[in-house]
Amino acid sequence: MADRYQQFTKSPVGKFLVPKLGLPSPAVLRRYQPGQAPLDGPALFGAAPGGRLEKTVKIQLADAGIDVLTEPVDDQRYGALVFDATGITDPKQLRELYLFFHPVIRKVGASGRVLVLGTPPELVEGRERIAQRALEGFTRSVGKELKRGATVQLVYVAPGAEEAAESTLRFLLSAKSAFVDGQVVRVGTEGIPEVPRPESWEKPLAGKVALVTGASRGIGASIAEVFARDGAHVVALDIPAQGADLSAVANRIGGSALQLDITAADAPEKLASYLKERHDGVDIVVHNAGITRDKTLGNLTEGAWDAVLTVNLAAQLAVNDKLLADKVLRKNGRIIGVSSMAGIAGNVGQTNYATSKAGVIGMVNDSAPKLAEYGGTINAVAPGFIETQMTAAIPLFIREAGRRLSSLGQGGLPVDVAETIAWFANPASAAVNGNVVRVCGQALLGA
Repeated sequence: MADRYQQFTKSPVGKFLVPKLGLPSPAVLRRYQPGQAPLDGPALFGAAPGGRLEKTVKIQLADAGIDVLTEPVDDQRYGALVFDATGITDPKQLRELYLFFHPVIRKVGASGRVLVLGTPPELVEGRERIAQRALEGFTRSVGKELKRGATVQLVYVAPGAEEAAESTLRFLLSAKSAFVDGQVVRVGTEGIPEVPRPESWEKPLAGKVALVTGASRGIGASIAEVFARDGAHVVALDIPAQGADLSAVANRIGGSALQLDITAADAPEKLASYLKERHDGVDIVVHNAGITRDKTLGNLTEGAWDAVLTVNLAAQLAVNDKLLADKVLRKNGRIIGVSSMAGIAGNVGQTNYATSKAGVIGMVNDSAPKLAEYGGTINAVAPGFIETQMTAAIPLFIREAGRRLSSLGQGGLPVDVAETIAWFANPASAAVNGNVVRVCGQALLGA
């Protein structure tokens, strides 16, 4: 559904009235188009003394086609500000953040990027741990101050994972991360002997087989499209009732359509057999299928509770168990869940839904070490307000609040969720494991 208010703000009348009335004016976000420049302007790079990422990151940014500056330039608008804070080992040194960002923060361009790089606090001790944890407060606040569609992220890079951070830096600095804002990402080393670089950053999923559940429409269809764009053969799965829409999606992207109710007792067995016989296994599994049955707890039926928990959580666990037990998920495979802001912050009338989506986060927490032993990863996205058929049915005033209560002041698009999932699926993201990243424009409610 179109955001009528945002369209109004860009009209001649809106451009006149909105500033006069002090109304919000959501920016038009820069989203990815094949062949576009990675940034709309150069990146200014800075580092605290003793930082360990400076040399590697400069090379990675240059390889991505980004013009890297190390000194401010008068009257220059920057596509990104990147700061290596790994050298900050004492809270007194947090002043380095101020010294770098204060003179240039107003020079971040439209849909620009701010990126702070640190060391995971749990891997260090004492004052260094305190200082590194403080980076989260800094980045989350900066995200609420930036204008014109600019975003900020904090990436904690474990010692030894410096080379493995490239896919994450490329994603967060690019237009693919348009609706990801105020997030904390961890790049680790556990279970990762070597992180491969794709032969082509434009087609990083070439030769991969990807399963996407709930793929007949909305976010699921967008995931399938982005995966196909990135080179994967997509097995699009949905219930038989969605067969016509599912076939249309599969035909459009050159993938395969599989009609299956994943809640059926024999679904994991049927799915495993299909993937093994038709594709000799699967590289990427995206658990996107989900339902809502919204009622306040006192009005919620037992059937509605069970249905949501079964589709949104229990079926995913059963499929994971089968694919891993039968080694259908190939080595270095990816499992990606779709959680929700409801699973983080809760929501009125969604006790069943929020419980299931918080369970998806629990699935990631529990399974990440197990997948690392397998040479794979498991992560999840937690979408906020995304423009879909489901959100179009929300009452007007609640819908408008959902759109405006974020740092970006608007709803996201299904492709924003899909691009984030594609980053998790990238073979070069092998060191990104156990993360839950919100695709919410830095929603002002919730964690």
